Formats: sequence, structure tokens, C-alpha cells
Amino acid sequence: MIGSFKHIFSIFAQYFSNKTLYLIIGSILFMHTHLYRIFRSVIVSFFFLLSAFVCNAQEFGEIYGVIIDESSNPVPLANISLSDQKGGTISKMDGTYQLKIPANKEIVVAFSYVGYNTSYMRIRIKSGERKELNRKLTPSTTELPGFVITDEKIRTSTLTPLDPRLASSIPTASGGLEALIKTLPGVTSNNELSSQYSVRGGNYDENLVYVNDVEIYKPFLVRSGQQEGLSFLNSDLVSSILFSAGGFDARYGDKMSSVLDIKYKRPTVTAGSVSASLLGASLHLEGSSTDRRLMYLIGFRNKSNQYLLNTLETKGDYKPSFTDLQGMITFEPNPKLEFTVFGNYARNHYNIIPSTRETSFGTINEALQLKVYFDGSETDRFINYMGAFTTNYKPNNDLSLKLTVSSFQTIESETFDITGQYWIGNLETDQGSDNFGEMLEAKGVGTYHNHARNYLDAQVAAIEHRGIYTRASSTMLWGLKYQLENVNDRLNEWVMNDSAGYTLPTSPGIPGAPGNQSEITLQDIVRTTISLNSSRSSGFIQNSWEIDNDRGMWNVTLGARGNYWDVNKQMLISPRGGVSFRPEWKKDIVFRFSSGLYYQPPFYRELRDKQGVLNKDLKAQSSIHVVFGTDYNFTAWGRPFKFTGETYYKYLQNLVPYDVDNVRIRYYATNSAKGYATGIDFKVNGEFVKGIESWASLSVMQTREDIDDDNYYDYYNDEGKRIIQGFSLNDIVVDSTLVTRGYIPRPTDQRVTFGLFFQDYLPKNPTYKMHLNLLFGTGLPYGPPGSVRSRNMQRMPAFRRVDIGFSKQFLGAAKYSENNKRNYLHFINDAWISLEVLNLLQVNNTISYVWVKDVNNRQYAVPNYLTPRQLNLKVVVNF
Repeated sequence: MIGSFKHIFSIFAQYFSNKTLYLIIGSILFMHTHLYRIFRSVIVSFFFLLSAFVCNAQEFGEIYGVIIDESSNPVPLANISLSDQKGGTISKMDGTYQLKIPANKEIVVAFSYVGYNTSYMRIRIKSGERKELNRKLTPSTTELPGFVITDEKIRTSTLTPLDPRLASSIPTASGGLEALIKTLPGVTSNNELSSQYSVRGGNYDENLVYVNDVEIYKPFLVRSGQQEGLSFLNSDLVSSILFSAGGFDARYGDKMSSVLDIKYKRPTVTAGSVSASLLGASLHLEGSSTDRRLMYLIGFRNKSNQYLLNTLETKGDYKPSFTDLQGMITFEPNPKLEFTVFGNYARNHYNIIPSTRETSFGTINEALQLKVYFDGSETDRFINYMGAFTTNYKPNNDLSLKLTVSSFQTIESETFDITGQYWIGNLETDQGSDNFGEMLEAKGVGTYHNHARNYLDAQVAAIEHRGIYTRASSTMLWGLKYQLENVNDRLNEWVMNDSAGYTLPTSPGIPGAPGNQSEITLQDIVRTTISLNSSRSSGFIQNSWEIDNDRGMWNVTLGARGNYWDVNKQMLISPRGGVSFRPEWKKDIVFRFSSGLYYQPPFYRELRDKQGVLNKDLKAQSSIHVVFGTDYNFTAWGRPFKFTGETYYKYLQNLVPYDVDNVRIRYYATNSAKGYATGIDFKVNGEFVKGIESWASLSVMQTREDIDDDNYYDYYNDEGKRIIQGFSLNDIVVDSTLVTRGYIPRPTDQRVTFGLFFQDYLPKNPTYKMHLNLLFGTGLPYGPPGSVRSRNMQRMPAFRRVDIGFSKQFLGAAKYSENNKRNYLHFINDAWISLEVLNLLQVNNTISYVWVKDVNNRQYAVPNYLTPRQLNLKVVVNF
């Protein structure tokens, strides 16, 4: 068997670079001990993707030249590559290069370097001819609110830029830009069906998301990743991505954890794309008028994760349907004035009629199985509307003024009546037994009934002004915002558990209880009707300075935010600042420090407790960020790389404790906790394989909280032994001790996470590519519901997931070929077909637990597993 594996290894090594091979194998070995079986099956299944073509003899010419920047300085280590052709090179330290290219055919040469715009040039040369091609690269830019800064300036902040084009390459079950975000340091996500993520110990509600300076909201009633559907962000429409995991500037809003700043495209030519896979389809169109005064951008998406849901342990008739339509029109009547209209419509429907569930769990010594037979159904509807109208006026080159009017509405309904009849018992673990794997005896039988009729309608309307004034060495930004909110919520949900004729919970002698009772009891009852109307006012001002001296370049940013909400009558002032220093060293390195006070005023979900009662006196949560970071550009193997590292501490006050079930967050609606989060993040990105970007990230973090009054009593009998809940009535309580828990892990306390996004291609045929997405995270804390003693005292199994994709470009560069102008496919830029293996290692990752009780009130934590290994076929056409 080992010899067979070595043979497969040698075949694979012929086609992919050694660095790629070692990285993939090392990462997968880290994830799973039975690698060779899976690796062998994958290689056999995709051998056709790894077969090399015999290269025909051909004639060559040569190009040479020098690559410089805008200041006419040489650009060393720039990449010179050929579109749809093998080969390439990098420039020397003096910016010069030379490269052999195929003769007598039209070739597209690409000149690129990190931080600069890629330059393309078409060329045809004769055999043996040498031709000079000199290129000047311009720094790449990223649009920020109201102004444009270069990637060099991004290095001075905590923002991380990402290439949105990679969203179509990364293999993932959920898709979208969030799949890229989840691989970054400090970001954790244990659910491939959801686009939500937590950052440095925060929860899903602590992350800011902006699209063209408009804050994006998400549905309120979603309980699980299966219901979630499409996220708001459409990767086909995105031009730039900036992400900060903490210590961000005052121009960004009032959340405690992170900010994701998205800018949509400003198209100048007619283009588009079409994609289709087993999980959905998308279409996007973009273009502009001949004078470029009118620009349009349209995106349509449809998704159905039925293919994935049918693999879950809960079997049934799944009928999910998720649709999204977005559009943006920009009109520029003159160079000083611009109008933009942006709109979105999303319809997410989720229907299920469950039939059965069978889950095995436990240990080798005590293997258990849960069998459930269902009656009933669930129907969920989430319809969202969003619109924004923006006027941007630039009276001169130094001043920019923007006014945005936006509106968001969500109409949601969550209705289900599901009855489950369950059996839980021991499994036969003797492999020699005829009953191996079958249930031997039932440890508990019973019925539960989940009921909900929940309806929510919420609207958010806002008007906001932003401005920027630039001077030679400083930039000032400011903004004012007024927001109206209206929420109407009608809740009616409850749970009933019954075991062998006894409605749970029973009272078999808990201290203080009158004795055994078996009265019918409903649990988790919420019946309420809520109407909340409110307004918020907020604003910010910040200024940035550049200070250049003999020792290096300093960048200083100082600012403050203000926020007032008329519900809790709380006025908040949030100072923030940062400083960076780039010394005049031979090594290209930047040091950063940022700090600030970050308030998160409550929104509707934080106000509502588990009984459906609003606490309108709830105050804003707060977090003091202290972040030290470094950014180092270096070369390895003759290619550019970047190392970033940040260490941070967050002191948390006025926390609102919460519990997490799948993606549903249930708040206590009280400012009854304090806490902290501390850790360190690392990331290395660059050209592990020549010409394409990959990265790896590692995070170590701890977050804990101290909840007020989370006390419990230990009871002791006359022998001095502690009596546990459910003790015999013959035990006599003679003493008790009050126990205070102190600091305990927060629900997001994931100590170690590792993310890897890796790309490679066949050196002899770069139209064959491989994309690897690897995520690892240690277990999250959990505990039985309603237990103060056991809250977050146990740990889920570690999250381990590897998704891998193989793609082949079957059409490309047609628009550059004069001979193809008459071809009916000449309008296609490129077309790819991809085969993805989702959850390559077939790991049963746990997202949450179902707690099942027997008549003695003993609880069993039955894991809810995520999706197993699946294949996904995808086709993408860009034109």
C-alpha cells in the first residue's frame, strides 16, 4: 500500500511544483490520518486533469526591455507572463528582463507586480527576432469613502486588500466573497452553509459591512445556515475589497469587531459573465456609453443548496430557493457632478418536510444512536429590499462632497410545526456480532414538538453626508448621518418534550421542589407582539497627516465618532487613532499601532430577551482596542511576498451575554458582563507559485467573560458528598455552598485557527489550475441549555475542512486574435470548467447539538453534523 502511494506521489510530482505538492500534502496530513486512501481516489478521479500534453516543437523570438514606475525608477522582480501560454520571467534588480516567446503568432504579454496595475500588450514577432518592450507600471488604487488612496497608503492602516476575482476561484459550498474573508487571520467560521463569520472573539452581529459607503443589513430570523441563502455581496460586481479585523478608523461605524468595505465597479467597457453549477447560477452585465458619462452594472443570482441538504442526516423533502437581483446606474453630467442609483431585491425561500433522522455518536466504549421519525413541515420566507441614491459633487480637486439617501426593508416569516418521535440507545460495537451497528436497547424514548409562527417587518431609512478635503500632506474626512428605524415583530413559539409519557422537565427531588411531578410543561415559550420606532444620529471627523523625515515616513490618523439613540437616551463619543512608521531601511517594512474606544449601540435583536421582552434601557456595549502590527514585503524564490502580523488586546465592558445555536444568536438583553479578547495573527501571502497569489494565515486567541450573578449552589449530604441534580429523595441536604464562576469562555472562544488558500497550475499548460481552500479551528465551547454550572464548559470537536477544485480553461484570449474575429465565439474573453471536491477529507464537522432527555432528566448531546463530501461542477464564461 505504501508502494502504491509512492507511485501516485511520483505521478503527481511530475505536473505540480514541489512547493505545491509539499504544501498540499503537509496541510492534509495535518487534517487527517487516512490521507493515502482519499488522495489515491482523488488522483484517480481527476487524472485526466493532470495529464500533460506533449509540446510540439515550435520556433521562438525574444522580447527584452526595462520596467519602471511613475518616477522612472526600475521595478525589480516584476512578473512578465504570457496569456494562455506557458513560460514567463521576472525583472532583475535593475528592472531589465528578457523572455523567449513563440514566433509567428499573436501573443498577449502581461506585466505585473504587487501594488501596481497589470499592463497588457499584444505582440507578434518573427522567428529569431529580438524586440524591445519597455513598460511603465502605475500604482494600483482602491477607492475609499469619497477619495482614492494607493495600496502603499493601505499599508499604513489595519485594512487588508483582497482581489475580488479570486471569489470565483475559491472552492466552497456557500460561495461568495465571504469564503475569502474566512481564510484571513482573526476570522473564524465553522459552517460552510453560512456566509457569516466572527472576528477576534466577537459574534456575527459585531461586523460592519459597507457597499459604496452604504451599511448593509441582514435578515433577523435566520436560525441556520440552511435557511440563509445568498449573502448581499455579489462578487461579479465588486471592484475592491478592504477588510479590517480591528483598530479601524473613525470613518467606519459603530460595531466592536470588524469592517468589510466593498466598492462596486465603475465599468468603462461592455462586459459580462455567466456561471452555472450544481449549486446555482449567476449572470452579470456591465458597460458605459461612448462618452463614459453613463455607466450601468447589473447582477442576477439564483441558488439552491438542495443538492447539499439532501446529504444531511435529517432526510426529507428540501425545497430551498434563493434569488437576488442587484443593479447600479451612474450618470456624470459633468466632471464635477455625479449621480448614482443602487438597488437590490432578494427573495430567500426555505421549505422542508422532514421524514427521518439517524445519528450515531458517543465513544468506542459507549456508542449511541438517535433515531427520529418526523411529522410536519417548515416554511420560511425572507424578502429584502434595499435602495440608495447618491450625489457626489467635486467643486475642485481638493474637495469632495457626497450625499446619500438609502432605505432597507426586510419582510420575514418563520412557520413550522414539527413533531419528532425519537429513540436513543446503545449500539452493538462487537464487530463479530450479527447485530453489529444496530441498536441493542433503548435508553430513552419520547416525543417532542416544535412550534413557531414568527413574523417580522423592519425598515431602516437614512440620509448621510460625507466629505473630504485634501491638502499636500494631510487629508480630512467628516460625515453626518440621521437614521429612522421601524420594527414590527410578532412571535409565537414553544417547545414540548415528552419522554415515555412524562412531559419534561420532571421534578424528581431537586432541592426546594415539592416532590415528583409530571405535569404537562411547555418550554422556551415566547408569545409577544413588539413595535419599536426609533431614530439615531451619528457623525465622525478624522484627519490624517504624512510626516517625512530622514529616518522614514510617519502616518498619523486621529478621529472621533459620535452617536445618539433616542430609545436609551445615550450619547456616545468614540475617539480612535493610529500611527504607522516606515523606516528608511533596506528592508521594506512598516510598523503600526492603532487604538480606540468602539461602542456598539443596541439594535433590535440585542434588546429582545429569550422571553420576547424588550429592554429599552439597554446600554451600548464597548470595546477598547489596542493593536500592534507590522507589514513586511520581501522576496523568496525570486518572487514577491508579504508578511503581516498583529497582536491585540480588547477590553470589553457592558457586554450583553448571548447563546449561539447554529447561526442564531439569543441575547440576555442585559448589560451584565465584562470580558476581554487577546491574541496574535499572522499571514503570509505572495507568489508561492509563480504568477498567482496564495496565502496562509494563523491565529491564536482567547476571549472570556464574567457574567453577573452566574452563581450556583453545591449541595452536600450528611456524609459530606456533593449531591448532583436528580439525586435520590433519601439524600438529606445538610449543607450548601455558593459557587461564583468568574471568567468563563465566551461562545466564540476558538483558541487556534488556520486558513490556507493555495493556487497552482501545470507548468507546461497553465490552462489547468488547482485551487485549495483549507480551514482548521479548535473546538468552540458549549454546554447544556439552562445550566449555569455547565455553561460553555465543554468543547466541540475541532473544525477541519478541505475543499479542492480543478479547473480547465477551454476558451480564452479570443478577442486578441485577428484570425478569430469572424468566429462566433470571438466575444468571449475566457471560459472555464471546474470540478470541485467539497469536504475532501469527509470530516463530520459539528455545528451544534440537539439535547435529548430521558424520563430521569438525563441529557444527551446529539451532534448536528454539517455536509459530507460532495462534488460540484461549475462553468464560468467571461465576455
